[in-house]
Order: sequence, then structure tokens, then C-alpha cells
Amino acid sequence: MAVQSSNIMQDQIDQLLQWLSGFGKTEDGGVTRLLYDDSWQQAQEAVKGKMEAMGLEARYDVVGNVFGRFEGTETTDRVIMTGSHIDSVVNGGKYDGAYGVAAAVLAVERLKQAYGRPKQSIEIVSFCEEEGSRFPITFWGSGHITGRLPEGETEALKDADGISIGQAMRACEFEAPASLPLKREDIDSFIELHVEQGGTLKKSNASVGVVSDIVGQRRYHITVEGESNHAGTTPMPERKDAVVLSSELITNITAMARRKDESMVATVGKMEITPNVPNVIASKVVFSLDVRHHSNTLLDEFERELEQLYTTTGKSFGMTVSSDCWMEVEPVPMSKDVYETMYKAAESLHIPSRLMISGAGHDAQVMGSYYPTAMLFVPSEAGVSHSPKEYTKSSDLEQGVKVLEETLFRLAY
Repeated sequence: MAVQSSNIMQDQIDQLLQWLSGFGKTEDGGVTRLLYDDSWQQAQEAVKGKMEAMGLEARYDVVGNVFGRFEGTETTDRVIMTGSHIDSVVNGGKYDGAYGVAAAVLAVERLKQAYGRPKQSIEIVSFCEEEGSRFPITFWGSGHITGRLPEGETEALKDADGISIGQAMRACEFEAPASLPLKREDIDSFIELHVEQGGTLKKSNASVGVVSDIVGQRRYHITVEGESNHAGTTPMPERKDAVVLSSELITNITAMARRKDESMVATVGKMEITPNVPNVIASKVVFSLDVRHHSNTLLDEFERELEQLYTTTGKSFGMTVSSDCWMEVEPVPMSKDVYETMYKAAESLHIPSRLMISGAGHDAQVMGSYYPTAMLFVPSEAGVSHSPKEYTKSSDLEQGVKVLEETLFRLAY
């Protein structure tokens, strides 16, 4: 039986999100909370304090994930975990990640007040990092829990200022072992509530989206090497302009993705130009490439086509192109048992829902490779995310909390 809703539930979730958005708030109303920076430390410590105020046993792990444990009366050696990440992109929105943390806090608090202790232990998690905005690695928090992090990377991975993850961890008084601990073996299931970050739910008029699969994604650094020369005295046929070749590649990559499959996406979001001055032909360009799809077969095919494109186009321009795939995340299906429980929870509450595929990567994608995992979306207005304009209606936020609450009730009580 679900906990009855309250007229003040929308105010509660709004207040929690507004409170969290104060840590790292930017001038135009966005949020910047990067792994181990001051705003991140303040936010994570505030979440831990909130957990303790609820009467939960709160703790950090060695990389800075925060857990709030609600001890069960019967099954105490296995936990049902729910939550999301606390970090943000640079000048992102206040809902991405933070909503899943705030919703977990509110749902567990309401269950605790109405029913007391669950039969099976519940843990709220505030993952330390998911976005990859500071260091060249993503899912640092869930990667630690699952044991999938590479060993010895705490000193090798550095931010734009040359600070390693290990240095940043030590500055926050976290340990930075050369070999990180193995994965947790006590997680029975994981549930993540998140804003959709797209427009599917708004177009379908569904209040919540029950995720069946999360796409795989591959991120590359593409390096184009040309030759610097004078912008006024070098004839066009004699130029080896890295910007021109990069533009040609980006145009072709976009066209290839469109041809490959309607659900494939390819994005170039960052470019570094050398020497990056107005009157000098660029000698080098490094640009990012993010490719996503729910089929590993199509991702493999696309990667082979990319390599062929680099070879043939580079040769025609008399320049060299190289590619480094620095992140590869497999497509992950969600647990049918868990997401069907979630779907039935929404149905029992008369909340319109639909099954859908997530085009964005989430901690649930990492967790889903190791534990039974489910994910729930609420609508994003205009599909906007990673922006101060990111917005979800309070009524939609409430619906997500209700479904999470009912799902946890069915699993833990």
C-alpha cells in the first residue's frame, strides 16, 4: 500500500532542490559543482548532514560517495539502493543528478514517517561524480562501487590545471589508494530517478518514463595535424589547414550518423586549435566526439567507418588524423523484474507511464552491469538539460517521488 500523498510534497521537493542549487550557484541561475571542488564538498557534506538529521547512518566511502543507511528489520546483509549524482557540468541545471538525490531523501523520509523501519535495508546514495566535467573519466562514483575503475589512475588522470584526481581527493581528506577496493557485494538492487533530459515524455503526455535500456556511448579525442603558416601569404592550394580538415571531418561524421540509424547520435562539443590566433593557419586541432546508440554492433560498425574516413580524408588533404577512444560504455538493459515493479507502482497510483530507452548515460548504466537496476524519468520542459534553463514542473517532480516511494515500499516493506 502506497503512502498517501501530501499537499506539501511539491513544496518539499522544490525546497530541497533550491537548497542544493545554492551550492555552486552561478550568476545566471545555473550550477557548477565539479568533483572535489569547494562547492562539491559543501553540497556533499550538506547531503550527509540531511541524512543524519533523518536518523540514518551516514558515511563517506574512500572516493567521496555518501550513503545514508536505513537499517532493515529482517534483511540487513543486502540493501536496496537509490539515489543519483551530486556533481554537475559547468553552468548546468539544478535538476540533473540532484533531483535523484533529493527525491530519494524525500521518499525514504516519507516511508520512515509512515511505516517505520523496512524489512530490507535501504541505502540512499549521493554519488560523488558522474559527468566527467573536471577529469577525463566519467562515473567515478558508481565506478568505485562496482569495482570497474582502472587501477593506479588516481595520479595519472588530471584536470585542466594539472591536478590529479589523487591530489584532489587528498585535499578533501579522502584516501587515494593506488588500487581501489573491489565492488560491493551487498547491493540487492539499484533504482535511479532522473529528469529525462529530452523531449520524449512531453511529446507522449506520459508523466513518468520507465527505462528498459540505456544506450552505449563512446567518446573520442580526434587529433588533426597540419602545418602553421602565414594567413596572407600562403596560397590556398599549398595550405595544410587543420581547421579546414576538421570541419570536413565533422560534416561527414554527422552525415554518417544520420545515415547509419535514426536513433544514433554523434556530437562534437569541444575543439582546441593550435596556435589559435587570427592570422596564422592552424597547425593542429583536437576535437571531441561523442557517439551513442543502444546496439554495440552498430557502434562497432560506425567506429570502423570513422577510421576509414580519417585515413581517406587525411590522405586527400595531405595531413594526418588520429583517434583515441578514451571512454567506452556498453549499452545496458535494465532489470525486467525491477522495472516491472516500478511500472506496476506507477499503474497503481494512476500515474501515466511508458517504457522508453535512455539516450543519455547515467549511473544506472554502470550499476546495471553488476546489479539488478531500474531507472525512472520525469519530463524535462522543452527537453533542455545541462543548462541553467533546465526545468521540470513541480507536479512532475512530485509524480516521480510518488512512484519511487511506492517502488521502494513494494521492494523493501
